[in-house]
Amino acid sequence: MGLRERKKQQTRAALSWATIRLSVERGWDAVTVEDIAAEANVSVRTFRNYFSSKAEAFVARHLDRMLRVADDLRARPADEPLSEAVVGAVQARFLSEPDTNDGYPCSRQWVDGIRLMLTEPDVQGEFLRAGMLIQHELAKTIAERTRTDVTRDVYPNLVAAATGAATTVAMDHWLRADPPVEIGPLLREVLDRLWVGLRP
Repeated sequence: MGLRERKKQQTRAALSWATIRLSVERGWDAVTVEDIAAEANVSVRTFRNYFSSKAEAFVARHLDRMLRVADDLRARPADEPLSEAVVGAVQARFLSEPDTNDGYPCSRQWVDGIRLMLTEPDVQGEFLRAGMLIQHELAKTIAERTRTDVTRDVYPNLVAAATGAATTVAMDHWLRADPPVEIGPLLREVLDRLWVGLRP
């Protein structure tokens, strides 16, 4: 990846993170695109070059991370069992990209704020759209590994859809858990349970 592309990815991530942070701190309706751009030290025009809405920016970190799961899966050893490859790719990506940084610990107040944002209709709509993109990319990668046809065979699409649903369940449980639980072992448990019924 060239320097220009890395900078673009960094700007995209900074805008998404600023959207999440400000929305949790101030409330969804109290945050403007101008606020987000200022927080990320870019112009409003730059924000518009990356995102069409606050909701799209809010969901971008999740979308980008899950798309990188597909890249990670593609890079894993070809002879690794599919179940281990999928679980390893998902788990490693979540552990390497925690949802909190920049001095914002995973406190109950912070988690409650994220949960509240996820009830916003615009954000929910973007999550559904992102889910379809993620599922399509995962299905293509799974088809490559299993030598199936993503347009003709059910299996790669089923695995991709189930993996996405299991990840969503794990994240929802992680957000609701009291006391808090670690996301890594939780993802492993959910995906392991899933794979009992998804053996090729």
